[in-house]
Amino acid sequence: MVQPRPRKDPERNFPAQCGQKKGGNNVAKRKKEEDEDMGKVAIYPGSFDPITYGHIDIVERALEIFDKVIVAIAENEEKRPLFSVEERLQMVRAFFKDIPKVMVDSFKGLLVDYVAKTNAIVILRGLRATSDFEYEFHMASMNRSLNTHLDTLFMMTSKDYFFVSSRTIKEVARLGGGVEGLVPDLVVRRLKEKFKLPVTKKKQMGWDD
Repeated sequence: MVQPRPRKDPERNFPAQCGQKKGGNNVAKRKKEEDEDMGKVAIYPGSFDPITYGHIDIVERALEIFDKVIVAIAENEEKRPLFSVEERLQMVRAFFKDIPKVMVDSFKGLLVDYVAKTNAIVILRGLRATSDFEYEFHMASMNRSLNTHLDTLFMMTSKDYFFVSSRTIKEVARLGGGVEGLVPDLVVRRLKEKFKLPVTKKKQMGWDD
């Protein structure tokens, strides 16, 4: 069994993030002031409900190609997310708070409209398996038809996390399974709070602090 590589989590610093206001396209609003300094920028859009190490792996590798990566959290209530946009912004910002090349924001509506408000040149997407490709290819083609100057870069997820998805993480956590090593510690804690398991169940699953 492949052991996920250890990571340094900013769990102790999470409460300090709670006072931050919702992204509300903050990155887009700063676009005109920062255009000259941002260099090559990629936007990594998604629900991130919650963020996983699979997502983080994509961001870290993208930073080897781009000068900045904008993690853009989509506001889509039709998906009935477990975490609110504000909660997702807090968690993602807490993890990347010491990495200035990563910016975190949220957006509503069409992705191409949000991208147009930034100086991003590429949409970044991760692929876990061939089953992902059909959907992602369809979306990339649609975005390209809406903005012919916009490209999509696909990156294969690391072998350590190719089986990890936000949906699977939520289902395992809801049933009391351990998801440590697949998501940051701060996400584990937020999942515990969302799925209020009985104390005995927490102890059984090693969830008791």
